Amino acid sequence: MTQSTARSPRLLRRINTGLLLRFALASTDFTAAEAMAASGLTRATVLGVCADLVAAGWLEEIEDSRVAGLSQRGRPARRYRLREGVGAVVGVDAGENRFAAAVANLHGEVLAFQHRRVDPSEVDRDERVVIVRDLIRGVLADAGVAASSLLITVVGIPAPVDAEGRSPEDQNIFWTMMNSGFQDHLEGFVVLENDANLAALAEQAANPGRNVATLLSGERFGAGLVVDGRLLRGGRGGAGEMRFLDLLVREDDLDLGSADGVGALARRWAQTELSRSDAPSALRRLPLDQVDAEAVFAAARDGDALAEDILRRLGGRIAQIAMVLESILDVEKVVVAGGIAAAIGPVLGHARSILEAQFQPPFPELVASGLGRDVIVRGAVELALSRIREAPLDFLPARAEA
Repeated sequence: MTQSTARSPRLLRRINTGLLLRFALASTDFTAAEAMAASGLTRATVLGVCADLVAAGWLEEIEDSRVAGLSQRGRPARRYRLREGVGAVVGVDAGENRFAAAVANLHGEVLAFQHRRVDPSEVDRDERVVIVRDLIRGVLADAGVAASSLLITVVGIPAPVDAEGRSPEDQNIFWTMMNSGFQDHLEGFVVLENDANLAALAEQAANPGRNVATLLSGERFGAGLVVDGRLLRGGRGGAGEMRFLDLLVREDDLDLGSADGVGALARRWAQTELSRSDAPSALRRLPLDQVDAEAVFAAARDGDALAEDILRRLGGRIAQIAMVLESILDVEKVVVAGGIAAAIGPVLGHARSILEAQFQPPFPELVASGLGRDVIVRGAVELALSRIREAPLDFLPARAEA
């Protein structure tokens, strides 16, 4: 392919600008020599591109290495860094009953965070958009970040999402409700992603692995799948949906096929046992409709037999899911993530025992995530930053490329 003499320098300049920006995004501060070594560009080219990026407001030149005490001999090295406040990203967890948002700078440092709980029966699609919009405005205001500095917003939802941000139709319209058209109603560049996929990205950033399933388990099970170092998505974004559990129904356990998560199962199983038996339990001190997963886990820690039995049943469910994922995808590790992760240790202990007693090896390693309740928000921020790092010129003001 031939190019005109007039266009070739412009194209080369664009390529060099992209190289320098990617390096700057991955660095705290750097010298021209360090940028030369990382990019393979000449000193003159590095200094020229850095000057352009300083003029465009993306970089700032800081005190040279001699003043900073980093160099004692020879010509002082010129040093640069991303200008503070040059841009920001927002990560959002738009869950069924909990919303959260964080704004971060281009190095991934969280500047502000907000969350809100809702009754899902009282929130429609339009109100979900309003909640997310208000959260974004709130975190930007708390961080002192202007809306014009927001480069990308990533929203995580509990539904499969294809490359165009669409979710397939489902029988009970849950996915349609969760995918509330955020891309059409939020300002700026918006990316929609499945929440379990975002949890997997957060786990990969914190603890990289080549074959890992990250299992979100609150009200519903969902998995983010990394195989051979790559996130699996599927044609409609449905890789990791747990509908295969519907095929595991047994006559002696009619709810075994449910894709309900640990939180929902603990609540339902406890309420069912309390209703149909007179077995002694500390859970009877609570009104039946207030017996939730938190209460069950707390009772089990205190040695309550009914609660301990429910944790063993939950361990069986986790063991089955882990073996299905291992058998199909050969994953080496299953990470249980989300708000339940902090308390999931006893359940995973039961699951490991069941794997050894009832299944043939190899077994996947079962671990609890250490990233806390806001793993989805962390994954959303990580995805936003990775998009910028992959194609920084897509987010660069036009004047920087002039």
